Amino acid sequence: QVQLVESGGGLVQAGGSLRLSCEASGRTFTNYDIGWFRQAPGKEREFVGYITGSGRFTYYTDSVKGRFTFSRDNAKKMVYLEMNSLKPEDTAVYYCAASITAASRRGDAYSYWGQGSQVTVSS
Repeated sequence: QVQLVESGGGLVQAGGSLRLSCEASGRTFTNYDIGWFRQAPGKEREFVGYITGSGRFTYYTDSVKGRFTFSRDNAKKMVYLEMNSLKPEDTAVYYCAASITAASRRGDAYSYWGQGSQVTVSS
């Protein structure tokens, strides 16, 4: 079993940067691909991307490609989401999630979820 705790959200002006952290507990952390999702007020949850267990492969949805970067430190059981050139439309609650099977755009592929971290980008 894996527990995920997120931190690092906040308020930033457009064009600014934030880094979200996702700390995991539990064994065999490297077996889990980590996906990132976000949900804006009044909208459905949106897939942002993922990083594989080894950290070797990443995938980004088009709207964040080139601005967001996933990384992980398996020794510390940490996953990071670096967000640059933030836009007001990036405002959402961001979630990290762990999948033992394979990373996917689908939320139901992930068994464990963080509590969410609010990111607000002002114009």
